[in-house]
Amino acid sequence: MAKKKSADGDTVIVKKYANRRLYNTSTSSYITLDDLAGMVREDVDFQVLDAKTGEDITHSILTQIIMDEEASGGEQMLPVNFLRQLISMYGNSMQSMMPSYLEAAMTNFRENHGKIREAFEKGISNTPFAKIHETNMAMMRAATDVLMPGSSKSGGKAKENAGSEIDALRKQMAEMQKKLDELSK
Repeated sequence: MAKKKSADGDTVIVKKYANRRLYNTSTSSYITLDDLAGMVREDVDFQVLDAKTGEDITHSILTQIIMDEEASGGEQMLPVNFLRQLISMYGNSMQSMMPSYLEAAMTNFRENHGKIREAFEKGISNTPFAKIHETNMAMMRAATDVLMPGSSKSGGKAKENAGSEIDALRKQMAEMQKKLDELSK
């Protein structure tokens, strides 16, 4: 997948200052790590440079964004076992192969995520979860028919049942109101 460039076609340069502030040179404004994460999601090509030394620190900034996302309290994407295996690869003879392997795996996943989602949805259609989902949907339709008569696309019998159930509920409400009135006297 090709990366988007900034408006003038170049890679966006972001400078990180000693005070931890990030400065987007293409917009002449200070930005946050959240802004950089948004740029990643929008596929904007950028490079983060240390303002004092000029060193490319993009890798460490992206790693910091991942750590912030993992620690944010939401759903974590990186399982503990994966992290352990990844750490164990440091210093291993296979370490040099891992970056290209992980990059290829992620590229393949992104290119095929629509197919993967479709396969997952087809795969779940014959499981107990699908049956639970169907039961829940039937219950929601029944509740909608009772609480909102006329919203159903079904025929008159459902409307008659809903009407009689609503009449019964109204009667019960009237009786409860009468009892409350008596208790408040």
